[in-house]
Amino acid sequence: MVVYKALAVLGGILLSLACRAEGKRPKENAQKPNIIMIMTDDQDLLMNSVQYQPAVLKQFRDEGTFFERHYCTIAQCCPSRVSLLTGKAAHNTNVTDIRAPYGMYESLQSKEKVDRSSPGGYSKFVQQGLNDQWLPLWFQQNGYNTAYVGKLMNEHSTTNYDNPYPRGFNSTDFLIDPGTYIYYNATMQSNHDPPRSLPGQYSTDVVASRAMEMMTDAASSGSPFFLTVAPIGPHTETLFPRSFQAPEATFPIFNPPVPADRHKDLHPGVQVPRGTNFNPAVMNNTSSYFKNLPLWNQTVIDYYDQFYRLRLQALAAVDDLVTNITSKVEELKLLDNTYIIYTSDNGYHIGQHRLPAGKTCAIEEDINVPFFIRGPNIAKNVTVNHPTSHTDIAPTLFHLAGIPLRDDFDGIPMPVHESQTAKLEHVNVEFWGSNLGEGNFALSLLSSTNNNTYKALRLISDDYTFNVLYVVWCTNERELYDMNVDSGQNNNIAVNFTTSGQNRMLSGETARNPIGKDHNDVLSMQSRLDALLMVLKTCKGDVCVHPWKVMFPDGSVSSLKDAMDHKYDQFFTSIPKIDFAGCAQGYIRALEGPGQDLGNVPAYDPNHAHMFYDS
Repeated sequence: MVVYKALAVLGGILLSLACRAEGKRPKENAQKPNIIMIMTDDQDLLMNSVQYQPAVLKQFRDEGTFFERHYCTIAQCCPSRVSLLTGKAAHNTNVTDIRAPYGMYESLQSKEKVDRSSPGGYSKFVQQGLNDQWLPLWFQQNGYNTAYVGKLMNEHSTTNYDNPYPRGFNSTDFLIDPGTYIYYNATMQSNHDPPRSLPGQYSTDVVASRAMEMMTDAASSGSPFFLTVAPIGPHTETLFPRSFQAPEATFPIFNPPVPADRHKDLHPGVQVPRGTNFNPAVMNNTSSYFKNLPLWNQTVIDYYDQFYRLRLQALAAVDDLVTNITSKVEELKLLDNTYIIYTSDNGYHIGQHRLPAGKTCAIEEDINVPFFIRGPNIAKNVTVNHPTSHTDIAPTLFHLAGIPLRDDFDGIPMPVHESQTAKLEHVNVEFWGSNLGEGNFALSLLSSTNNNTYKALRLISDDYTFNVLYVVWCTNERELYDMNVDSGQNNNIAVNFTTSGQNRMLSGETARNPIGKDHNDVLSMQSRLDALLMVLKTCKGDVCVHPWKVMFPDGSVSSLKDAMDHKYDQFFTSIPKIDFAGCAQGYIRALEGPGQDLGNVPAYDPNHAHMFYDS
């Protein structure tokens, strides 16, 4: 019996070794797919950066599915990454900025001083308990070998990298502050080892090399693996204040990205795309600090054209990374059982609406980001055009791995397989704080009081009858854009609500509206959008997925098209409108007016439709 058991064990070992030599996993693990997620940093979609990446086009557009209406729900690095890795909107993680106490740094524009002992970035992530509630740990608990290489989030640094160590990983090699964004002298930290500097080595190439090593190790482990690869390209080369890089600086210095030497001559003469919203001569009915942004002169235009070229050049190394990783998957014979995703944490703008380089704004350039997926049963060379978001990624990965969905996810699985039918028409977008411009002219272009706090709703119906962006600023200014005819967000058609009595429009000008009728229907639709955003701005879990149920528990309304029925006019008129009590640098619910408690949003009662209370 002892001899029999020994032979059985030896046979199992030999079988495992044979499977590894052939680049295959043992049969019992074959049903669990591998997942590789490549996440760039600040990559635009609408300034056409992907068109300069032949490897991405070949390996993802041609070999997979492109979600062209994929949105981040907060357009800044750290908060967006936390939302992506937890499946929760920023108002549910409360990691809302890169500055203390909501993130990391002082306000760049107002020079507001903050208590630097307050946690921000990674420390805020830990403080909120999210180190125990996020993707790598969940996947590890479900039998996955988990690995991460590259940037995790802001303020993950040489002082706190192991206090506490990010949970849920079998293997890591992080880019960490203050050397995260130094292209030719990054600081990296592997597993629990001390940090190391990499002088003379190009950051993206190091990340690519380590990713392939991790992939090889994970593939030989006998377990399915989940690998995240996060290069910094095309982020600016950022120097941190009070560090060895910028010891005299008070605020971060955002220099243009640095390409690999082999790519520094690419794309001569290429310019920022000159869309209708690039440095417009006239700013039509814009809101908040946007209306005070100055027209660019030629010196500024030339500088930011070069800035744009450097971003494209930095992305060339990311394209090499894509080639290396997909080739390694093929070499390891894993293509038939591996999903590979390509996305970015947030989008980017340069010159749109006269803005200096940067992100954080409720404009399509900042929130509409690349998202491609390829793998088993994923349609090739297919484009999906209904909206999805970063809060849908965690549920999507659970779906692919066969893990039961969590009730606290704020999104749903994306329809990555053609057999899936569940989809949403809305994306909730939010931001708190100031707009930090980047590059040499940012300070001179942005106003000194540029609070960028807003709640926004992006909604696209199946047939594009409705394709709108609705924004409510902390100043209570409103913006509404018909994206079918105004994709550059140049013509704000929002109307004003009264503050008492029956809500009526105050402005009498005429405007085209997304349903092609009279001006009163703009007000009618805007009332619906405001009510929907009232629910979404504090939603959790299923309410984020099915917000109309709050107002219509019987399920009679599940879309904006349903809600536009005129029998609901009085009901939507009666609902309190979003009304900020002030602008803040972070998520302070008391300042965000009605709707911070969903009990303020009434449910429709068809038997008493005339009795809804009036705000």
